[in-house]
Order: sequence, then structure tokens, then C-alpha cells
Amino acid sequence: MSSLPAREVNMAWMPPAPTPPLDAGSLLKRFTEVRRQTAALVEGLTPEDCMLQSMPDASPVKWHLAHTSWFFDTFVLERAEAGYQPVNPAYRQLFNSYYVGVGERHPRPERGLLSRPGLAEVLDYRRAVEQRVAALLQAHALGPDLLALVELGVHHEQQHQELILTDLKHHFSRNPMLPAYRPGGTGAPAAAAALRFLGFEAGEAELGHGARSFAFDNELPRHRIWLAPFELASRLVSNGDFLAFIEDGGYQRPELWLSDGWDCRQREGWQAPLYWQRSDDDGGWQHYTLHGLRPVSHAEPVCHVSYYEADAYARWAGARLPTEAEWEFAASGAGPRPGHGSLLEDGSFHPRPAGPEPLAQVFGDTWEWTQSAYLPYPGFRTAPGAVGEYNGKFMINQMVLRGGSCATPGSHLRPSYRNFFPPHARWQFSGIRLAK
Repeated sequence: MSSLPAREVNMAWMPPAPTPPLDAGSLLKRFTEVRRQTAALVEGLTPEDCMLQSMPDASPVKWHLAHTSWFFDTFVLERAEAGYQPVNPAYRQLFNSYYVGVGERHPRPERGLLSRPGLAEVLDYRRAVEQRVAALLQAHALGPDLLALVELGVHHEQQHQELILTDLKHHFSRNPMLPAYRPGGTGAPAAAAALRFLGFEAGEAELGHGARSFAFDNELPRHRIWLAPFELASRLVSNGDFLAFIEDGGYQRPELWLSDGWDCRQREGWQAPLYWQRSDDDGGWQHYTLHGLRPVSHAEPVCHVSYYEADAYARWAGARLPTEAEWEFAASGAGPRPGHGSLLEDGSFHPRPAGPEPLAQVFGDTWEWTQSAYLPYPGFRTAPGAVGEYNGKFMINQMVLRGGSCATPGSHLRPSYRNFFPPHARWQFSGIRLAK
């Protein structure tokens, strides 16, 4: 990092790198691959599994399957096809998520009441949309703007692949039988690597997407910032680390918690991360996973914690959460090469212990809470039309997470990727990396 006087703060805007023209053939291959990956995630699920809605924040699998097709139907086919005819006009409202500019929406908390259309009809809808989009791509019938919408739809579907897994995990966790989504063993026990802090010098840095490739609008524009010296933990906080916090009364000590967090902890009765429970046999900790109930491994990263829990743990540990600028700078390779953890393509659907890299688990395993509020970058502009509702209107009352999780497709991630959730959210694979 270059050296600048501490009083100088440069927030200069930088234009994004021009994106190369999209190739219809390559985009068709990508579209087909992602649609197949979504189909693979629902193999073995019953129609009943796909209709569950365990809370308003989690949607039925069937709804995710329909909504990701609705996106292509509404934003691509409706504009591109001469004499466009919908598969079913009712789907425009049923499977709209939050696009007010498109029209009416079925209430989100009532998505689990939609027994009709059935799963078979939703899968027919998916096939029909896929065939029509593929036909347009094969015929090179889409201009640059519509090709860009297809590319956005592909990345949008990858977001919903992750939501299928996280939402289904919450649905299944409400069943006393605690069914397994996929069979899987506990793996060989391992000890967590020692946690160290890696130093980064002060200086000017660049934040935001700058490559000639896809990015969401909330990653733009790229701009310069000033970073003070900081340190970042070499790995994620492990279950064993977090158990020490629990055993030291971390959930009973209000001095460790933000005021809103303490109120939430009391109201919700939190005593441990989501999905943790005491064993009836020996009183040890177990947690529900997509492979069923299993003992908590001390070496694996703690996950399914809220921002409030992450912040309280950091205070207890004598540290803090990183800012998103610090995280992105480190993840971009300014120091040790960032390491990867478990990703969706691995098929493990569960975080794993840190590898040997000096800066481990930067991408994958768990999303990492930052102390940064989800706000627009200097010079941010929403896209025109309904598609502009994708990110910008959520830039309030949310905190930024970085890095992806074991449920995130690896091809979907990059250092500038910004995820965001309200501070009380716990059903995502969200974990903790400390900073100083």
C-alpha cells in the first residue's frame, strides 16, 4: 500500500472497467449449467418438502424454482418475443418477489400456502422458460441490453441456489425428526489451527468491482479510500472458540452486547447459535446440519450467528469485526493469498475446518459479518426500470457480509461481492472473522 499522510482521505470516484461484449453462445452454456445445478439441488425432494415455509424470511423450494424462471420470463421473454404469451398469466403476481414496478405481489409470508400450482406444474414452467430463453440465445436474437439481463438472471439464480439450501435447512430443522437433506458422515475429527493476526499497513486502497466481468450494481463504482493499519485473523472463529464464549457467560453479560442486540437476545432467548442443542445423552452440544443431527466439532467454523452475536463475541475476545473495506483489501491479495473453504460445488453443504493457508477460509465455509452498514458507494446509481429495485432500495437497516459460504456457488464469488442481511438474521451460513 502506498503511504499517505493520515489526515488525507481520498474518496475519488473511479469509472468501472468496460465490460466486454457478451457472447450469446457462451451465455447459453452458462445459463444451461446454472439451471442444471438448480435442478440437481432438488433431486430427491418430495412435493411436500418443496412446499414448506417455516418462517416469513424463508421461502418454499417450489417458490424459488418458480421465481428464478419468473425473472427470465418477465425481464427477458416478455421483451424479446414477438407476440409474447405467458405460460400462465397468474404467475406474474404469484412469483414476483419485491419488484413493485412489475405489479402486484403475493404476500411473502403466505408463499407456503400456495399448494397450486403443484411442483410438477412449476417444473413444467421452468422447462418452458428454459426452452424459450435457449431458443433466443441460439438464434442470436437478443441485443446487448437483453443479453445483460440474461447474465443478471443467471447470477440471480445462483443466489437462489444458496437460498434453497439455507431455507430448506430451516424448514427441516422445525421437524422433530430432523431429517437429512443429503447423507453425510461427521468426518475425521480435527483440531482447529492456531488463530493468528496478520498485519496490513496503512495507505490508499481501491474498493469495488474493477474487473472486466459481471458485477451487481451495489459493487460499483470502484473508488479510492484510505485504510488505517489493521490486523485480520488468519481463520474464522471456530465452534471451540465460541464455546469458550458461551461457557464464560457470554449470553448473560449485557456489557458485551449492543443495546439492540441484548434486547433481541432476551426476546428470542438465545443461548447458543441457531441449530445448537444439548444432547440428551451426555449434555454435550449437538447441531442440526443438512446431513442431520451431529455433534458440534470444535474445529469447524461457528455459523448461524447473528451480527449481534458476532459483535458480542468480538468484544469478549478483545477484538472487533472488520470493515468491508479491510476485508476486501485482504481478499484481493494485498497480503497472503486468500484461502478457500467449502463451496456449493463441493456438495458437503457444511463448513469445514481451516486449511493450512496463512489467510484461510476467505471464500466459502461461512459468510463473514463486517461492521459496515450496507450503504451505497460514492456515485452509486440504480439502473432504470424495475430491475433497478434489485439492490439499491435495501440500503438501510442491513449489515454487510463478505466471502460466501458452503452453500454459495464458487463461480458466483469475487472479492467485491457484497451480501447483506439485518443484524438479527441467523438462518444464513454466517460466521465470524476477527480484526484489530
